[in-house]
Amino acid sequence: MSGTLAKIAESEAEMARTQKNKATAHHLGLLKARLAKLRRELITPKGGGGGGPGEGFDVAKTGDARIGFVGFPSVGKSTLLSNLAGVYSEVAAYEFTTLTTVPGVIRYKGAKIQLLDLPGIIEGAKDGKGRGRQVIAVARTCNLILIVLDVLKPLGHKKIIENELEGFGIRLNSKPPNIGFKKKDKGGINLTATCPQSELDTETVKSILAEYKIHNADVTLRSDATADDLIDVVEGNRVYIPCIYVLNKIDQISIEELDIIYKVPHCVPISAHHRWNFDDLLEKIWDYLKLVRIYTKPKGQLPDYTSPVVLPYCKTTVEDFCMKIHKNLIKDFKYALVWGSSVKHNPQKVGKDHTLEDEDVIQIVKK
Repeated sequence: MSGTLAKIAESEAEMARTQKNKATAHHLGLLKARLAKLRRELITPKGGGGGGPGEGFDVAKTGDARIGFVGFPSVGKSTLLSNLAGVYSEVAAYEFTTLTTVPGVIRYKGAKIQLLDLPGIIEGAKDGKGRGRQVIAVARTCNLILIVLDVLKPLGHKKIIENELEGFGIRLNSKPPNIGFKKKDKGGINLTATCPQSELDTETVKSILAEYKIHNADVTLRSDATADDLIDVVEGNRVYIPCIYVLNKIDQISIEELDIIYKVPHCVPISAHHRWNFDDLLEKIWDYLKLVRIYTKPKGQLPDYTSPVVLPYCKTTVEDFCMKIHKNLIKDFKYALVWGSSVKHNPQKVGKDHTLEDEDVIQIVKK
């Protein structure tokens, strides 16, 4: 292990020493690629097949979405978790021996949302210390990450936590880079850019790919991309997760300061202790989760508005809906009747490829 850590430190030091300019661009690109490879070695254990990272340590995924909470020990993260779970909880605290605590599942707007404490991510977990590796495996499965910060010292903490998460290949509030990348058997490196590039030129792209022992590939840059963007695409194991910064302890600051915080993107000020502003926080959580609720209507009865079937926003076809209920449902599927904003008239007869929208009502007609 220590060998890898030493190499990481070495590469980081060299990057810090290297001046950033046109002449050093491809050398820096090379160092970044080397670093990405070393970090991957740390978080994916060596040694043969099976199991994958974070073995024997996974929290059963219950509910419709999973939120991971990250924060330094003193920021009031546990108060926030227990107060949220206490007020909105529908199931008493789960006991998972594997992960220190799962505060529970809350019900909000008909969806069941699992709250997870991600302990010990901070400082050094990405260097393979402690139980970090398993916690990361769970963090990567979250639909949303909440970074809990102390309003009195937010920025230092924010940087440290973001760096840790970035180091594990978790990208916050960003979309996958708009880069086409395809390996080939021969023909060298073909670089096409559909817009001007400020950082990547053929030289830099070649040196980054060479670090991965890739000498034949088609690369298409469809936006002004960085070396990091290209490395993310080549690594191919990045996860893109929305993130909300929760600024706690607002009872300790002035109204003027509060006004400023409200303007910061992705931020919600709260007081976990006094339970202030939880409504705002939950509303923002709901926005960022982008869940779609579908109500079911048995034939000849009123729709059931109490327990919607909840789908992630990228999988909302009638077929996805059927699969969520039971995989056999699609075998007997004839057509569906849908009421709501996804159809032109109510009800409308649709097939399995029809895309549903939030709060649609559906009735499945079997063969």
